[in-house]
Amino acid sequence: MKLHLKIWRQSSASSKGAFEDHTVDDVSPDMSFLEMLDVLNGRLEAEGKEPVVFESDCREGICGTCSLVINGRPHGPHQNTTACQLHMRSFEDGDTVYIEPWRASAFPVVKDLMVDRAAFDRIIQAGGYISVRTGSAPDANAIPIAKEDAERAMDAAACIGCGACVAACPNGSAMLFTAAKISHLGAVPQGEAERTKRVKQMVQAMDDELFGSCTNYGECQEACPKGISITYIGQMNRDYLKATLANVENPRDDVSAQ
Repeated sequence: MKLHLKIWRQSSASSKGAFEDHTVDDVSPDMSFLEMLDVLNGRLEAEGKEPVVFESDCREGICGTCSLVINGRPHGPHQNTTACQLHMRSFEDGDTVYIEPWRASAFPVVKDLMVDRAAFDRIIQAGGYISVRTGSAPDANAIPIAKEDAERAMDAAACIGCGACVAACPNGSAMLFTAAKISHLGAVPQGEAERTKRVKQMVQAMDDELFGSCTNYGECQEACPKGISITYIGQMNRDYLKATLANVENPRDDVSAQ
């Protein structure tokens, strides 16, 4: 296959970027998208040119680091697929492919296609830990959890923190990510003790990072490679409202929790 690539090149967050044209004519349909970029970088290095900077780690759709916007869509044309799992047979011979980094003010460009997503880490850190002592691995049925609650928690825990939801949202909102991280703990008994405190602190951290607000476009769930539903945003909003009302009724709760 022969492909014409238009790749975003940018030396830093403060510098001006632009698309750079490249042509690769030895692409196998069985290559992953990242393997195709590896081939391009190998050729650039052989020519004494600077390779294209992009992130990857597991290349198994687990880590979430392969943050690429491909032809205007985070992770490319297929739903429930990360960029590292996207194969070149998804494109036609002679296609022009645009490759960009995530576009969000909370994700500043480090270089080329690599962005800084440390804002996600700070949101998670704001949630703290659960205080329930877990000890060693319990028997499967030691803590009875309703099947519906367990499935809801597992679906939310599938979030890999890639940031596709933010990149797809016209407002650059992190509501789906934050809601998933809040919900996967809030749905099970072990996370109940800190449920009120957790939602308030994580929502506040999200706002502090200057992510945009949610206006229910729904693009986030369409771009999510794990298919996480926006119903978790509704759950987070309900929990946040309850936490706010509880704090009004008991204004010393936050002080006593310190």
